[in-house]
Amino acid sequence: MPHPEEYDVVVLGSGRARFFAWSLASQGKRVAVVERRNLAGSCPTVACAPSKNVIHGAKVANYFRRGAEFGIAAGDWKVVMPAVRDRKRKMVDGIVARNVDAYRESGAELVKGQGRFVGPRTIEVTADDGTRTLRGEVVVICTGSRARIDPIPGLAESRAMTHVEALELDRVPKHLLVLGGGYVGLEMAQALRRFGSRVTVIERNDALAPREDRDVSEALRELFDDEGIEVLTATPVARVEGRSGESVRLLATHGVIEGSDLLVASGRTPNTDGIGLETAGIERDDWGYIKVDERLRTTAAGVWAVGDCAGSPHFTHMADDDVRVVRDNLAGIDRTTTGRLVPFCLFTDPELARVGMSESEAERRGIAYRLAKIPVTAILRSRTLSEPRGFYKTLVAAESDRILGFTAFAPEADAVMTTVQVAISAGLPYTALRDATLTHPTMSEGLAALFHAVPDRS
Repeated sequence: MPHPEEYDVVVLGSGRARFFAWSLASQGKRVAVVERRNLAGSCPTVACAPSKNVIHGAKVANYFRRGAEFGIAAGDWKVVMPAVRDRKRKMVDGIVARNVDAYRESGAELVKGQGRFVGPRTIEVTADDGTRTLRGEVVVICTGSRARIDPIPGLAESRAMTHVEALELDRVPKHLLVLGGGYVGLEMAQALRRFGSRVTVIERNDALAPREDRDVSEALRELFDDEGIEVLTATPVARVEGRSGESVRLLATHGVIEGSDLLVASGRTPNTDGIGLETAGIERDDWGYIKVDERLRTTAAGVWAVGDCAGSPHFTHMADDDVRVVRDNLAGIDRTTTGRLVPFCLFTDPELARVGMSESEAERRGIAYRLAKIPVTAILRSRTLSEPRGFYKTLVAAESDRILGFTAFAPEADAVMTTVQVAISAGLPYTALRDATLTHPTMSEGLAALFHAVPDRS
């Protein structure tokens, strides 16, 4: 092995840890970020931001379809998928350009190529122009995850799309089959339906978004029914035949399901294979995630792991918090991931947002609670938007005024949820929101009505 180049910090993968790298480099540290493909990480280039860009375009298309409802005379219009794709690409190009500037301005070195451990805290990077060996006083692994392709016979051979290929479509699929009724599958199913596809969602569990409360799953099912999306739950797929983009057949428990295109959205798998972890004494669990403690230290001295690859909740905002945990511990501040408040948001229209405990979780853990729930129609803002679908609900501790959890299936649910998240984080009683003066007419104003509906302590 050639004599390695020495760095204060080496980051493997240019996910959210790149911000940490930029910060340290701007302080005079020698920092390198190793990246094989997306120098801004997957979230802003092939996942979160691109999908929300396309989803918003689908919402605009739906407004055109609903024009008469708003007093706008219907006219000739059509969805042009190459333009939808190009709008997304333009956004991504802008994000990448900003990242290139950030590397230059901070002084952090971007090393492009395939990285793998060849020894303790030592990474070999292979690229077209040769090989380099980098050793860090500290190494942070931030390699993320990718769409999982389950070992269903014929699935790999069908050349099914993942979200990456679906976001590059330059055509409207004639009949899209979506394998998986979780967050990614639901978002893409609604978007492609609004662009004009016939869509069928196939979920092996007995409900859409099966980890959510049953009333949430039922509300999503009703939404999809109303938008003309076929939903097949409790439908395991035994075999796949054909090729996506031409003709594809799923052999399932309820018979044969046929379509033109197949999108796989059945989960994620960590990007931890083929990077030499064993060589450096870095252990993985049975699912392939890097083993870390509550401070995100791996089983190898001086090596930390953050984000999806470390088994953290698969959200960019949780990867950001992971980076803060590592940053603080390296600075001598004791901080852990224990007991973190994890916010969730599904970007269907309307959105689903949740923070804290759900009803099913509270019941599973035997935690007593008071429940309040109001329909979206109780909030005047929903009427001004002509968006009557959905609800707010909250769980408050049975013997105190502590907010245990909040769920919104409603327009602007993400922003409303954040207000409750801050209240929970600050330890505020539910009465603080119940008695707050909230701007009228907004969706946040509904929080006062919701918390007024909390039953008194028995």
